Amino acid sequence: MNRLADKTAVITGGNSGVGAETAKLFADEGAKVVISARRKEKLEQVAKEIEDAGGEVLVVPCDIANVDDANHLIEEAIRHFGQIDILVNNAGTLESGMKPIESATDEDIDRIIDTNLKGTMYVTRAAIKEMKDNDAASIVNIASVAGEKGCGPAAYASSKAGIIGLTKHTAFRYAGTGIRANAVCPGTIATPMTTNMDPAELDNDMMHAMATHLDLKAPVSTAEDIANIALFLASDESKAITGQILVSDFGASL
Repeated sequence: MNRLADKTAVITGGNSGVGAETAKLFADEGAKVVISARRKEKLEQVAKEIEDAGGEVLVVPCDIANVDDANHLIEEAIRHFGQIDILVNNAGTLESGMKPIESATDEDIDRIIDTNLKGTMYVTRAAIKEMKDNDAASIVNIASVAGEKGCGPAAYASSKAGIIGLTKHTAFRYAGTGIRANAVCPGTIATPMTTNMDPAELDNDMMHAMATHLDLKAPVSTAEDIANIALFLASDESKAITGQILVSDFGASL
């Protein structure tokens, strides 16, 4: 307990799945948490769980693909709590059909890159300006094994590969300053985003390729599994770690 005492954490996509579990875990560990997502009602449900457990939380509805929203999120975190020690870039979206590059639509590319990559860059850019005087700040980016291995739909894999590049750039840029950046690359996670996919929409060729190159018998991660890794990377226990890309898929992609 209290591994994050006296720290403030901003968590995007905090309304469900990995983001919600990370927010609840961080609050249990003593952090003040700021949660954002587009759906205010879901955010407020998560906030109530945190408050009922004795935690402190601020809800900021936000579409990170909108640069003004992203800036507003960080402004509200500073106005309310006065500091940002931890940023968890978790918000993201996935196309419904697991489309390979030859089938990716313009709409898929624009929507997914705008949210997953550009949105993450907007929030990071705003947050890091507030972290510059902090000698123990941590950025945890939730990427994907698809971005590390290419084993996923084209737009999604490209967006997550971009997050890996952003992670390495940020770590390089701020090495030795106390600001760290690392990325978690989960495999399949049991969250609403994945479990609500319609099997009839899946691209058969893409699914066959994934079955050929991945061990689909490996266990599926839970949101709690990824939240626990994020906790370690956010805490001072990992203060010597920066610029690292941690795949978490039970060895499915080995």
